[in-house]
Amino acid sequence: MKNKRFIYKSLSVLLLTGISFGAVSCNNSNLEDVQNSGTFEPDNYFRNEEQSFSGLVAVYDMLRKYSGGFENDVTFFNGASDDFYSGGGSSTDGAGIQGFSNYTINPIIMPLSYWKDYYQGIAKANLLFERIPNADMNDQTRKRFIAEAKVLRSLYYFELLRMFKNIPLILKPIKYDDDYYNIPQAKPADVYAQIESDILSAINDLPVATSTASEKGRITQGTAHAILGKIYLYDKKNTDAAAQFEMVNGTPGGTSQYGYKLVANFADLWKVNNKFTTESILEVMHTDKSNAEWDFWGTGKDEGNSINQMIAIISYGRVTATPNNDAPDIYKGWGFNPATDDLFNFMQGDPRLDATIFNAKKFVDENKITYSSGFRDTGYFLNKFLPRNADKSGLPGATELNFHQNYMAIRLADTYLMEAEALGGSGSRAQALLDAVRTRVGLTSVPVSMQAIKDERRRELAGEGHRWFDLVRWGDAPAKLGSRGFVAGKNEILPIPFNELVNTALMQNPGY
Repeated sequence: MKNKRFIYKSLSVLLLTGISFGAVSCNNSNLEDVQNSGTFEPDNYFRNEEQSFSGLVAVYDMLRKYSGGFENDVTFFNGASDDFYSGGGSSTDGAGIQGFSNYTINPIIMPLSYWKDYYQGIAKANLLFERIPNADMNDQTRKRFIAEAKVLRSLYYFELLRMFKNIPLILKPIKYDDDYYNIPQAKPADVYAQIESDILSAINDLPVATSTASEKGRITQGTAHAILGKIYLYDKKNTDAAAQFEMVNGTPGGTSQYGYKLVANFADLWKVNNKFTTESILEVMHTDKSNAEWDFWGTGKDEGNSINQMIAIISYGRVTATPNNDAPDIYKGWGFNPATDDLFNFMQGDPRLDATIFNAKKFVDENKITYSSGFRDTGYFLNKFLPRNADKSGLPGATELNFHQNYMAIRLADTYLMEAEALGGSGSRAQALLDAVRTRVGLTSVPVSMQAIKDERRRELAGEGHRWFDLVRWGDAPAKLGSRGFVAGKNEILPIPFNELVNTALMQNPGY
């Protein structure tokens, strides 16, 4: 008999039907402006379309794991790659991110949220699937809500797969009297099969594109094809992956059937108010309208982009006595993810360099700025997400928690290069895809190859949270990260947090 003192373990509690969502007041399409105003018990919810939509919004909320809260995916996985260090104020600033960066990560310091938060999104999707069939609403709308939630649940399972590999597959709400301590880990192949089939079954019930501005950010057919293509790529089904990406990408450099097109100016992608461009396929919305304060940071009620504050420069200031000072007016931050010298040198001569990396060394040498060095400071910072003082919120709430730059989890240049990779780095279409990414920034063609694609992904997507996963997928992590402490056969996946294992059937990943 399992010890009931462990009833509050996160996975167990999050998957019970008593889970609460933030109660919302909203129209039937706008995800960004939904406001939390309390909680509700789902036993009496999902009665109509408005309540069903608020339940769907709760499933979408988990997308903010990519870029919200101190334990966001982007800074965590940047810090473990060869392109960035953990950074921060000191070597003890965030045990999880520091341990991952130097590969001393273990089950005790592994942040629980990377496991818990995605399972929370899965639990909310499972509850919606159970309750929405009885809601009083239009059947076509019901099918769309179910399809969106299926794609999101599949995405959350995919993130868990590529982080932890050996995970439970739970497809319905768990009741209080279920034996949730003995839920086994599924075979990764079975999880892949489930999420791939779920997305395939959902696509036809999704809109081809969002029809109004208020629907921006919702899953469409193009989004679903891109997510499925990415899942196939990691599942080593390259032919299937290439087919999915081809539907998303269309003619390289042109406008695809879903309206996707590369933005003409690479630097425009990082303008804070330039949201939902033609290049954006899956975009995580951030706003200052939640008026986030420190007492609920990381609880799901805060909706700001945390990457901005975390990677901003410690004690940054402009030297006002210097004439004609052209240094940018950057908001001071916490100094995480300084770029490595290796990345800075690798990008020399590339037109994307300045939009990607802010060279603080240069401005210090010119007596234009001052700042305090953080841990592993190199003088190079991730410019794509550096917050300017002009970006500060004018609404109530802590400035640090209310930056509103969106995060593109998948964008068109990314899917171009993933398709070229799925094609084996050869052939005329792979060449055209690579050329389109380079032409956008004024670079000439280079012969397509897997190495050329790897190099292009490194330059194009630097700092967006993809590099560590790329290295692991390619089998390049031991060579690139061995000097950091990466151990082949172990560090390709993360340790399951210790608290998730106690008194359960779950087994720790090998090597931990």
